[in-house]
Amino acid sequence: MLKRLLISTAICTSLFACNNANKQTAKKDMLSEDLDTTVKPGDDFFEYANGGWIKKNPIPSDQSSWGIGQLVNEENLKRLRELNETAAKANAAEGTSDQKIGDFWTTAMDSAGVETNGLKPLQSYFDKINAVTDVKAAIQLSSELKKLGSGTFFSDYTYQDAKKSDVMAYYLNQGGIGLPEREYYFKTDSATINIRNQYINYITHLLIMSGDDPALSANAAKDILAMETKLATASRKLEDLRDPYKNYNKMAITDLTKMSPSIDWTTYLSSIGVKGVDSVIVGQPEFFKALDNVLTSTPLSVWKSYIKFNLINDFAGSLPDKFGVEAFNFNKLFSGAKERRPRWKRVIQQENRLMGEILGQLYVKEFFSETAKKRYEKMVEDIREALKTRITNLTWMSDSTKQKAFTKLAAIKKKVGYPEKWKDFSAMKIGKESYVQNVMNANAWWHDYEINKLGKPVDRDEWEMTPQTYNAYYNPSNNEIVLPAAQMLVPGFKDEELDDALVYGYTGASTIGHEITHGFDDEGRQFDAAGNLVSWWTSKDEKEFKKRAEVIIKQFDAFEPFPGYHINGKATTGENIADLGGILLGVDAFKKTEQYKKGEKINGLTPMQRFFLGYSLGWLSHMKDEQLRNSLLTDVHAPAKYRVNGPFVNVDEFYSAFDIKPGDKMFVADSLRVRIW
Repeated sequence: MLKRLLISTAICTSLFACNNANKQTAKKDMLSEDLDTTVKPGDDFFEYANGGWIKKNPIPSDQSSWGIGQLVNEENLKRLRELNETAAKANAAEGTSDQKIGDFWTTAMDSAGVETNGLKPLQSYFDKINAVTDVKAAIQLSSELKKLGSGTFFSDYTYQDAKKSDVMAYYLNQGGIGLPEREYYFKTDSATINIRNQYINYITHLLIMSGDDPALSANAAKDILAMETKLATASRKLEDLRDPYKNYNKMAITDLTKMSPSIDWTTYLSSIGVKGVDSVIVGQPEFFKALDNVLTSTPLSVWKSYIKFNLINDFAGSLPDKFGVEAFNFNKLFSGAKERRPRWKRVIQQENRLMGEILGQLYVKEFFSETAKKRYEKMVEDIREALKTRITNLTWMSDSTKQKAFTKLAAIKKKVGYPEKWKDFSAMKIGKESYVQNVMNANAWWHDYEINKLGKPVDRDEWEMTPQTYNAYYNPSNNEIVLPAAQMLVPGFKDEELDDALVYGYTGASTIGHEITHGFDDEGRQFDAAGNLVSWWTSKDEKEFKKRAEVIIKQFDAFEPFPGYHINGKATTGENIADLGGILLGVDAFKKTEQYKKGEKINGLTPMQRFFLGYSLGWLSHMKDEQLRNSLLTDVHAPAKYRVNGPFVNVDEFYSAFDIKPGDKMFVADSLRVRIW
């Protein structure tokens, strides 16, 4: 449901053509300048639209991919650095936002201090690991470490009850594995086998660096991989995790012992702060049954090494440089990056994760205007109206289902720019003791913040992203779309300088239309207007939807972006439907603008051509092979190229805008095109 976004100053300096569509006095225009005209639009539109820029902009050595999103991020990192440096010089009062930002930045940037501290901040936890005498004690210790940000064994969290969205619930899900996705434990191609071997080496090195015996560390690493493989075997596949009904198994907390008797659930839940609830939602019960068997059959020494390795790995970026370098060298197997990013960029990335909303309050004051906010709020309504019209005109959906769809559509809440109410971070303890201590303190604050939601009313005004995040999301439990400020900003330009064709493609289709469509994709459609998981479709309509969704699944299954690695059509179904829906809604809304009605060209491009190029600009990106391969195994989004070419073949206006004809590689007969929304 989440996706990338906006434009950087570097990009926008060549987007000058967008300044004024009416006057058409543009000096530069990326939409026309960076075309690769050696490629026919009907053969590979992504390369036609973006190939010129990609050829001129190789991926930097410290990046796994390079494009619009990364350029925007680079620009914002500079902005956030200025905010940090200003706060560090402010000598602010204890407990203020400036004090927290300044102390976090100062301590994190003190590389000499980090080196001097070494592993001292973790030593007391190493002692506790050494003192563990049985499995129950290991689980109990894991609850303490989980609060500090080091999760093991399984995943648990607080979120809205999928079937009763006005109640916060406690969830238990599969987890416990160190590789990014279960398939890494089973695929037999040479690259994946090498990753497993390097994982053993990585575990070994971290344990040795912590002071453990080399031979024992090597054996422990092999045993940890074997143990995690058993957990991976019991884990559901990526596509199976997208079924909200199959992953909703509510049970009494007292019944957890029947599922996993080796875990002292009463003590564990008390330790992490779960109280005042009598039920739990278990995502994958079979995983917890398997975990119980693994707990009793795995030697205690392996569990102790497993917990210790995870603790060091989880804080590697905040520890002396040798740990961070070791982690980078392993993780580049998935990213393809050749160099670590500069320390200041890594620090801001960590800070954004832990206290980004504090920075966000400062960010929106400087970089997001009320005029822009109003423009995109209106665009949401234009696209909402476009979907209402499309639902009205559907021939495959019954009137009874349509009426409920209208109700849900009307109820979708829009959040644009920034929260109306900011979180209170006053209780978060940030000081100058050590970088890793600040990270642990912040993690502990977040744990308490989330777990304390149990038994309290749902706060439907809360945001799950910061204003400076280049992303957006649809939350089915709140039936809302959330559009952070950074998503709509074009550094170096005023929003009103951008022509509607580009904006309706770039933001209207790929973001607003995309997120609204998520409310009606294969997963989102199963939630009602109030955000509850409940069937509101007739059985006939549901079968018709699934039949149509199957067409897009097969289309994407056929794509093979990397030799031997196809796109997982089932796992990416929701995103692919949302991309297609977003484009269709963007087209419909754009057709009502003055720019479209006038039909005037800019640099030889018609308004509708600029719309499709604007959408494609939003996915301007190329990535390293390692990152591409990893994304195909772990991501529910298709690679950028296929988020352009994939849906475009199903859009009638694309054919007319670029004169796509039989014989062109992207031509798909009308009868074979996906028709859902």
